[in-house]
Amino acid sequence: MKWNKLTIETTTQAVDHISGLLAELGIEGIEIEDNVPLSEEDRQKMFIDILPELPEDDGSARVSCYLELDRSLEDISAKIGVGLEELRQYVDIGSGRITLGQTEDKDWINNWKQFFKPFRVDDTIVIKPTWEKLDDTGENDLVIEIDPGTAFGTGAHETTRLCIGNLKKYLRPGDALLDVGCGSGILSIIGKKLGASCVVGTDIDANAVETARENIGINGLDVYTSAAQGVLDRREGTVETVCGNVIDNAEFRGRIGLGCYNIVVANILADVIIPLSQVVAELMAPDALFISSGIIDTKAEEVRGALDANGFEIVERTVMKDWVSFVARRRA
Repeated sequence: MKWNKLTIETTTQAVDHISGLLAELGIEGIEIEDNVPLSEEDRQKMFIDILPELPEDDGSARVSCYLELDRSLEDISAKIGVGLEELRQYVDIGSGRITLGQTEDKDWINNWKQFFKPFRVDDTIVIKPTWEKLDDTGENDLVIEIDPGTAFGTGAHETTRLCIGNLKKYLRPGDALLDVGCGSGILSIIGKKLGASCVVGTDIDANAVETARENIGINGLDVYTSAAQGVLDRREGTVETVCGNVIDNAEFRGRIGLGCYNIVVANILADVIIPLSQVVAELMAPDALFISSGIIDTKAEEVRGALDANGFEIVERTVMKDWVSFVARRRA
């Protein structure tokens, strides 16, 4: 479907005023482009480790809106022009120049799939998108089928590869595995196929939990769903996903099970792993291991310090490009 696109060149100072003007004209959805740096509060909310590189903020901004083709652009442009001149009396709106164009809907959610092809993580683990065919596999290959949907976790990123390598090295048959921030469920699935007795995956995103649950079923594993309340059963041979916040919710930690996991894996970000290190020990059995990844190298020492301060000793540090993973054990 095609849309008319209307863009106003303005200033960051005037963006809110122009947004109000457009709303008064019945235009509710707008797009704002500027070079204003993210605040620390915004960065924390978005869990961003690497801030985007933006040009210097010169105070300029572009406000765009999208209109149905049958809506008169001449009429709406004229009304916006009048409103901009009124705004100019008490706020700097910059040039106020209006440009018109057209744009077309794209299936952005699914178009990326053409670039996600089967690939080999190592000598035995192969990741296969559910929509692709796979002919070239070895007798001992472990094939993991994944449709990440809108959740993180195709297996291709260095942080996920680091976790997979450490799970292969440290997980023992019969271990209970907790996957914090499970995303697509890829690490939960691999952990189960590597011999974990039971696996619980958690995520704060309900859509990710559902995506993980679907991927678990696609891989032929037993998907178990506990009752909405109460402690999880953690049934032998099952993989379970559940929505909740491990860091902030003590009741949720109690529900998923205290002192019972032999391995906890968290492929998230440094700024999440640091507060997680303060509470994750509650969930771990004696001599359990905490595998953390998603740590950009510039934050590795900060994470190491947090692990040390919260009673962990580093067993191993692994690196892939700019990313770091720690395997840590609870101190006795």
